[in-house]
This record gives sequence, C-alpha cells and structure tokens, in this order.
Amino acid sequence: MTRTEKMFNEITTLIHERGSIYGHPHPQHERIAKLWSAYLCFPITPNQVAMCMALVKISRSVESPEIDDHYKDAIAYLSISKTVHEAMQDSALDWQD
Repeated sequence: MTRTEKMFNEITTLIHERGSIYGHPHPQHERIAKLWSAYLCFPITPNQVAMCMALVKISRSVESPEIDDHYKDAIAYLSISKTVHEAMQDSALDWQD
C-alpha cells in the first residue's frame, strides 16, 4: 500500500468516526453557514462552509507542508462539501437538526 493510499484510508476512517459522533455533516454545516452569513452580511451555503474550511487547511500547508494532517483535513473537507451539496439537492429528505 502506498503512503497516499494509507492516507486516504485514514481520511475515510476519520470521516466515519466524526460522523458517528456528530451525525450527517449537513445540519452542522447549515448552522455554520447561517452564522457566517449573519456575521459577514453575505449568504454562505452549507457546502461553501466545507470548501472554506478546506482552504484554511490548504493555507496552513503553505507554512508547514511537512504536516500530513493539513492534507488529510483538506481532503476530508472537500469530501464533506460534496456530501453536503448532495444533501442540499435531495429535496426528498429532511436534513434539519
């Protein structure tokens, strides 16, 4: 197994572990989007929250590129953004808290 494959496995495990604690990411990201939107006086969507968090991790990797957690977290947030976007598109389900 390559280091990259090992990292992807760790990311998948992390996402599942956090999901078992916090549940589906949509409600949390929707709550954060509402808070950020109110603070910034500009509409932010739940999936944009995850994208912005990925950008925070990417920015951190510039300062310390040797730290694997920056990459893992950025990849995880990109995956979460996709998951949240899909939940936003799924009108048949109620993703509220």
